[in-house]
Formats: sequence, structure tokens, C-alpha cells
Amino acid sequence: MIDPALETAATEARANFARGTADAYDHVLLALEHSARREFAEADALFARAQVLEPGNPATLTSLAIHYRRQGRFRDAVLACDEAIRHHPDYPDAWLERASILAAGGSGGLARASYQRAVQLAPGSAAAHAGLASLAAREGDYGAARSHAQHALAIDPVNPIATNALASAELGSGAPEAAAALLEPLIDRIRVPTLERSFAHSLLADARHRERDHVAAFAHYQAANDDFAAIHEDDSSGLDQTSFIEALLTGFTATPDAVWRDAPGGQPADAAQRHIFLLGYPRSGTTLVENILASLPGVAALEERPTFAAADMDHIAGSHDEIVAGLARFAEYGADELDQYRRAYWENVTASGVPLRAPAFVDMDPMKGTRLPFIARMFPQARILVMRRDPRDVVWSCFKTSFAMSSQTLEYTTLERTARHYDALMRLTEMALARLPLAVHIVDYHRLVRDFDAETQAMCAFAGLEWSEAVRSFDRTSKARGVSTASVAQVGRGLYDGTRQWEPYAENLEPVLPILAPWIEKFGYSD
Repeated sequence: MIDPALETAATEARANFARGTADAYDHVLLALEHSARREFAEADALFARAQVLEPGNPATLTSLAIHYRRQGRFRDAVLACDEAIRHHPDYPDAWLERASILAAGGSGGLARASYQRAVQLAPGSAAAHAGLASLAAREGDYGAARSHAQHALAIDPVNPIATNALASAELGSGAPEAAAALLEPLIDRIRVPTLERSFAHSLLADARHRERDHVAAFAHYQAANDDFAAIHEDDSSGLDQTSFIEALLTGFTATPDAVWRDAPGGQPADAAQRHIFLLGYPRSGTTLVENILASLPGVAALEERPTFAAADMDHIAGSHDEIVAGLARFAEYGADELDQYRRAYWENVTASGVPLRAPAFVDMDPMKGTRLPFIARMFPQARILVMRRDPRDVVWSCFKTSFAMSSQTLEYTTLERTARHYDALMRLTEMALARLPLAVHIVDYHRLVRDFDAETQAMCAFAGLEWSEAVRSFDRTSKARGVSTASVAQVGRGLYDGTRQWEPYAENLEPVLPILAPWIEKFGYSD
């Protein structure tokens, strides 16, 4: 969906091309139009020509960053902004775009600094104040969210990002009626699917939930997901996430057990002394446990990073058949090949800021159940923590949560898609745990929040970590480290019991219970 103003400007640019008078700005306008249509190769060529015509033009470089952001190329986008800033340090749009990219990539602290610089350079920028408000609301700092949102709305009374942030602050302060009064006009004003309208529907659903109007809440949660799906319907390519997991299941099933039990080679010198994987399913409590462990001295942690990127690209990218063949190839590797991928893994870890030879390292990613075959051959000495939570709570929470775009989060746009995705990952995870020679400890979310000390002591004993009362400070740890997952606000509030949140929506969940029932029974949540 293309902004009408961009279409109008691009039409004028095409006229200049026809007259032979097109300048760098005309190239950029057409490039942005192609980018919005996901015609990325055509956009690349136009951006390249624009940079030849006017090297170092900050508007061109900032527009190039937008083009990269649309493709999920966040690192390239930030570098384009940095290049614009290098040429013109006081160009506010580059700082603003840089902040937006960093926020989308989960780097809240860096995003905040860039938004603040944009505000310094352009105090009248509603977008910069709105960005700061949105970050603060996401992190549960409702005072700052309200202040920045009000600044933004004083400049632009209909700014949707600021309106959503102010509504979040009202919700967080216990005023769902005030939040709804902001959100309903916003939703009515926006006539086509946008991320801002999707988020407004999600917030209004939360407000109606607080008011115990569960029928209206469900309708708005679904409307939020419908908008999200409409916005991103052309963003994904190749297999959807559930089909990807089914391909991994096929490939894993086709390989004999014996090949996974041979793991030749050793760890590189820069590897962590203790290596812990934390997985399960989104919204199962992985962010909570990550920050519990990261509260201990000497424990470094990463959340949801593509640490297996090299192995992924070479073995599980492409079609169903390519994934099946790639797993079979990986299963036959000897020491030299495995050492190559071990080194690539640890290079990714240290590039993300984890110290070399860290005393302990936690690789937290709820979806790394899909990488258990890699883990078994590359890191046979690693400890695996698997989070468990009532499948109904997990599926419901994924459905109602506003996530950033990924092939995975598209699976959460209906309850049925969410349940089928959950079922596929559980089948793969359970098969892998049964067949692979892994050291595994199950962490039950419900027991953890009700008997915190006993469960964290058992977890630390399994992982080879010395337990201390520092684990109780996980909320302060999360604020100090910064959390980029959707659980940021919950973890920052401290320990609370989030069980049985699905119950008000039992009627909505009823159609997917046949998919979830085997896991509810297997994991012990049928009572």
C-alpha cells in the first residue's frame, strides 16, 4: 500500500524523466515508489544513480535507509543513516530514521539516544517526541510516555504513534476508559490497514478486557491481527513458518538416530565455559528465565539472535526438499565441517557483545527447538532449558500480543494458525528431546512463579551455576540490560502469576482445543 503523497510526487518525477530533466531527487522518489511496491532491484538501481548524481546527499541516504528497513536489512539501514550523519551531523531526519530502525530492531537504548538527538535538532518534530513516547510506553515508563506523547500531540494533534503511546500510559495507569476515549477516534480516522491502526485495535482490546467486555476485546484482538496480516501479506517469501517446521520434521525423521550421537571435534578457544540454551515457545516465560539467569555474576545472555546463521543458510533455507536434504547433509559431517560452524556460531555471539570465554552464556530463543539437531552435533556438552506453560495460555497470549513482523509472527494472526504452529514446534521439540543425546531440564512456568527459590535453585544446579539471591533481582536486571521481546513490560514489573489468562476466552479457544488437547494432557495441564 503506497502513500498517496508519494504516488503524486513519483508521477511528477516520471514527467521530469520524460522531459530529460530528472535530478537526484526524482531518482529517489521513483526509488521509494518501487521500494513501496517491493520492486527492490529497480529501487536499488535508482538509488545508486541518485548517489552518483549527488554523493553524500543526506536525504538520499536517509531514503535509502527506509528502503533497507522495508526489507528487514536493519544493519544496512543503520549504516545508511550513519553515512548521512557523517556528511551532515545536524540532519534531523537521519537521526529520526536511525531511531526508528533501532527501535524496530529491539535496540531501545540506542533508539532513545537517536530520538533525543532528533528532538535537539528539531524541537518541533512531532515524530521524534512520538518515538520517545512509544519507547517509554513499551518499557512501562508511563510518566515519560505521557510527557512525550503530550509534546507530540501539541504539535500534531492526530499523530497516531503519540496517541497510541498516551493510550498505553492510560492503560498502564489503570484508566481503560481514558485509553478507549483516545483509541476509538484514532481507529475511525484511519480508513486502511496500518501498523498504527493495528496497534490501536490491540490496545483497545486490552482496555475492553480490563472492563471485562471479553466479546468486544476478542473482536479488537482479531481486528488487530487482520490489519497486521493485510499490511504484511506480501512481505514473506518461501515457506511459511509452520511449513518450515514440518520440513524440519520430515528431514529429522529421515535420519537415523546414530548419526546424531557422533559429534566429533571440540569447541574453539573463545567459547563460553558453560553453554546454556533456553527455548520453548514464545510467551512461555523464556524472557523471565533469561533475566533470572543474567542476574547471576558471570552470566552473559542474548535474546533471540540468529546465532546459527551460517548453519541455517547452508542447510535449512529454501524449499521443503532443500531443507530435508540440508539436514541429511549436516548429519554426515565430520570434525572439520562441524568446527567451521562452531566457529561461525561463536563469532556471531561475540559480535553481539558477549565477552570471549565468558564464564557462562545463555542463548535464549523460544524458537531454537528448531535448531536442536544442530545443537546436538555442534554443542553436545551444552545444557538445554525448556520452558513449559499451559498451551492455552501460550496460544492465547501469542494471538493477542502485538509483535514485530517476522514469518513466525504471521502465524499468530488467527487462533487456528497459532495452534497449528504450536503443535508443529512441539512435535519437533519432543521428537528431538527423545532422540538426541541432550542434557535437558524442563522449567515449568507455573511452578516457577509459585515456588521461585526452589525452581531457580534446581535450574541453576542443572546448568552448573551457583545460585544466589541475585536471581530475585531479575526485574532490575531486565531494565539495566534492556529487553527487546514483547515481554519487556511484564518482566520489568517483577514476578507475577500469569496463569489461566485464557479462561475468559474459552469459547473462542474451543475450536482449536482438538489441536492443543494432546499437549495439554502431555504437559500436565488438564486439571
